[in-house]
Parts: sequence; C-alpha cells; structure tokens
Amino acid sequence: MAIEKVGIYRKYYGKVPTDKHGKPLPKELWSKKRPFSWAVRWYGLDGKRYSKSFKTRKEAEKYAETKQLAVRSGKPDLPKKITLKHFHDEHKELMEKNLAKSTLRLHLEVMSFLAEQVGWGYELKRVKPTDIERVRAFRLKKGIAPATSNKEFRALKRVFNLAISRGYLSEGCNPCQSIKQIKVAPKMPNYCSPDEFSKIYNQATDTFWKALLATAYTSGLRLQELLNLTWADIDFQDNQLHVTRKVEENWVQGWQPKDCEMRVIPLPEQTINLLTSWQSVAPENCPYVFMEHERWDFYQEKVKAGTWNKGQSLVNNILRRFKTLCRRAKVKIYSIHDLRRSCITNWAKSLPVHVVQLLAGHSDIKTTQTYYLSVQEEDIKKAQSVQSKMVGKIPETDLTDPKVTHFGKIRAFPSKNTK
Repeated sequence: MAIEKVGIYRKYYGKVPTDKHGKPLPKELWSKKRPFSWAVRWYGLDGKRYSKSFKTRKEAEKYAETKQLAVRSGKPDLPKKITLKHFHDEHKELMEKNLAKSTLRLHLEVMSFLAEQVGWGYELKRVKPTDIERVRAFRLKKGIAPATSNKEFRALKRVFNLAISRGYLSEGCNPCQSIKQIKVAPKMPNYCSPDEFSKIYNQATDTFWKALLATAYTSGLRLQELLNLTWADIDFQDNQLHVTRKVEENWVQGWQPKDCEMRVIPLPEQTINLLTSWQSVAPENCPYVFMEHERWDFYQEKVKAGTWNKGQSLVNNILRRFKTLCRRAKVKIYSIHDLRRSCITNWAKSLPVHVVQLLAGHSDIKTTQTYYLSVQEEDIKKAQSVQSKMVGKIPETDLTDPKVTHFGKIRAFPSKNTK
C-alpha cells in the first residue's frame, strides 16, 4: 500500500521547448508549449515509487481517489511474486503452531495436488479456475468420494484466502471463488441404538473398556477429547465432565478441544460408577483417564527420554479394538465417532436443539442438525401419528365408489365353443 499521500503531476514528453533565441524555456512555461499527460504517483511499502498515466486530469483525479481509499483500508498495491513451492514452505512454517495438525496436513496436501498439475515453480497469482477444476477432476479419477473432493476444495479455497491476506494475491483474485462445490446428497448418520450399545458393552471384559464405552456413549466426546481426558476433568460429586484446554505440565501434554471453548457435560450415575471402578485399578500417578498400565509405562519412558512425539495419539489401537467388540457383538461395525453421533441424537429426543449444540461443542447449530441428528423409527411413527390426526375425519375403512367397485356389471366374454 502507499505510505504517503497520493499525488497528481504533469508528465511531459517530447523535446523541451525553446524561445526565439533557441534557449530552453523555464519549466513553469512548459504547460503551454510542451505536450504532457497526467500521472498519479505514490510510494509503496517496499520503498519503490509507482505511477500511472492518464490523458486527462479528471481521469487522474478519479484514480488517485481510488488509490487513496485503498491506502486508508490497507489494501496492497501490487501482489508480491511468489511460487507455489515458496508459499507451501512458508505456510507450513507459519501455521505449524496455529492450526490443528490434521488441518495443516490437509492444506499442504491440497497444495501438493495443485503442484502435480501446474508445477512447484508456478507463480501463485497465475493459478486460474481451470487449474483448480483440473485438480478436482484428477482427484475424482483417483476414486475419492465427491464429499472428500468438496473437503479438499474448501481447504484449497482457504489457502488462497490466506494468500490474499498475506499480500500475495489481490482482493477478489481467489481462483476458487467462482467454482461451486459438487452437490452431494446427505446420507443418514450412523446411529447405535441403546440395544446395540448394550450388546457391544457386554463384550467388554475389563473395567477399562466398560468405562471408556460408557463415557463415549453418554458424553458425546470426540475421540481426542476422550483420550486427553484427565482425572481432574471429572467431577465425581456433581456427576459432571469438563472439556478444557490442557497446558503442558508434568505428565500432561498441551492440547485444546476443537471448539477451543470449555464445556460441561452431565454424566449418568452408571458412567460415574464405572469411572470410579476404573480409577481404583488405573495406573498410579497417571493423569489421563483412559491410559492402561503398559501404555503408561511406555509413555513415561518416552517423555523422560525426550523422544515423545507431541503429535502422536496418547493411546493406540482404540478404533481397531472397538471394531473387534462390534464384530463379537454381531452388530454393525461402528466407529467411536458414531457413538458421539448416537449420544447427540439421544440428547435431541428430549432436549432443545440449542442445548444439544452446546453439549456437543458445535460452533454452528447447522452442524448439529445436518450431521448428527439421526431420524429413528419412533420418530417416523410419531410423524405418522401426527398425519393421522390431520386427516382424522376421514374413516380408516373408507373405500372407493361402491357403485364402481362392488356393484358394477361383470363383463362376460363368449366362450370359445360358442357358435
């Protein structure tokens, strides 16, 4: 952006005019003797002087006013030249501590997909909407689902918005802006009914898994929220569970929930009792609720040696072991996140949707309504009951016109033997 007032000046061209003796005229007399245009000039943040010429003063004044407004709003003059590779490496460095690891990984992946089509040395400002569409077509040919393609597209759009905010692209120059996402029909969210959950729960043979299953099904926690749960987060007296940010201290790793806000979730007595039973046999001095003895020993060794990878999961193979329980129970193969969806659906049967949103930790109520509320058979029956009341004056045994259906003349066709 310009760092001082934008100015308008005459820009002369051609030979310097002379008097009748052949001497150059003074500059204040040039306007009548020498051709000129009007130039708008300003200095940028990089210290360089920029200018733009116009035929008339009116045109120059109009442009100067536009430029002055841009100065006041902080918009840059000219985008910096930067390649896709340079932006990729810079983004990785800048966002390593500012984004969730999974989000940053997705951003870097979609930039790699783009580089496969245009090359790492391609200038960011030269990327066109057709390049974005080419990336999408390439990924779809690889066999990814349309929903996954939309997720990658949103990530790529976000990346280019960040490029604009960093001054590498002009406002309104996001190549993804004019491209629409693929229309994908929503699918019914997986729902684990209380009966199915009971079958899965009965396959658990130890207190650890019984406590974990009950907590997951009755609290609606995300997997990482579940694994980063500490004993300090559980209020055994008031039967409550707190989802809070963790500061790196002693044996606790730094971590924050997805919504970045604290929330309080009520727990039923059965879950509290199972957590109490697990606490009595859990590893001593282990701050984490769902960490078994062998994992606790391994974790301590790694932390003491300084070799613990802060990005890795605190507990391994949770999903694989859970699927084994599902197979043994002879029910549908669910995920831990399906237990979260089921819990939220159960809440929605009795609680207002805005309360469900708060307990689920969703920043947008549309997320709760679109992806987590599953319509159940009892909901269908309730809808049928409502419909029956709406047409209650119509008899249930009402038939079509009896004159047509019951008393009409039966048509008789001549027999083949009739002469």
